[in-house]
Amino acid sequence: TQSRSSAASDVYKRQCKYIHIHTAIRNCGRVFLRCLAHREVSILADTHHKVVVDAALEKHESTKGSLLPILHEIQDALGYIPSDAIDVIGKRINRSRAEVHGVVSFYHHFRTHKPGRHIIQVCRSEACQALGANDVIDKLKRTLGIEFHESTSDGQITLEPIYCLGHCACAPALMVNGEPRAVSYTHLRA
Repeated sequence: TQSRSSAASDVYKRQCKYIHIHTAIRNCGRVFLRCLAHREVSILADTHHKVVVDAALEKHESTKGSLLPILHEIQDALGYIPSDAIDVIGKRINRSRAEVHGVVSFYHHFRTHKPGRHIIQVCRSEACQALGANDVIDKLKRTLGIEFHESTSDGQITLEPIYCLGHCACAPALMVNGEPRAVSYTHLRA
């Protein structure tokens, strides 16, 4: 009769042709097999995402404090941080999934969902709010039919809050596709 661990390894070998004996790990008498090639393919199913994430990791993983530069590079290339990339990043830089996810969710700049083709970011700082940012937000939400962190049904526009663009003299300020804009009250009344 076959032992339990060898039966499990046979099943795994049938599922993955990339298995190598060197990746077997013994723990409490059980054998856990893992295949790095297969695991990476299943974690990042999208080839383009895999290339982008691997390039960012190769470039920054050996530097101290590499998490933020890695996340910025991925977001700049893809427009967001794919949720399946969080595990890959954590494993490569020796951080838990919770730590990486915590950084992604803490900073408002990072997105976890693919944004629309055009991104409108409205400043939510006190100066902009005092000079009409809430009116701009209400008008945009009504016109587009979406809330913050949502995209229009056709995937063309994403609406996001942003905190201080540094254009207080032009308040209320917003950015469209990364370019700062000022809003005049004549546009609000229209």
